[in-house]
Amino acid sequence: MEEITGTSLSVFIGLTVFMGGFCAYMTGNALAGTWRPLWNLFPYMAFLGVAERFLSFALFEGHLLSFQAYLLDTLVITVIGLMAFLATRAAKMVAQYPWQYQRAGLFGWKEI
Repeated sequence: MEEITGTSLSVFIGLTVFMGGFCAYMTGNALAGTWRPLWNLFPYMAFLGVAERFLSFALFEGHLLSFQAYLLDTLVITVIGLMAFLATRAAKMVAQYPWQYQRAGLFGWKEI
């Protein structure tokens, strides 16, 4: 597993999933809360993936230039950020236009 993640599994879960996931959640939430388009999320997640790789290298002696580990880190935080973006956007649509839309699941809305 260390060949894929670039570090141990516990470091990957703690650093990428929890810490990076929290940052990705807050980024997705902020972008949707300010009505930014979805494509703005992806450059932020790419930079956050670089920061995750550097923190893994600097704090836990992980592999800095591991492309597989960077892709895995970036994929995990992008999924978390995307879910936060879609959930916040759905909540904002329903709150902003209650006469026109109602909630349809966690990530969607439908017309009344």
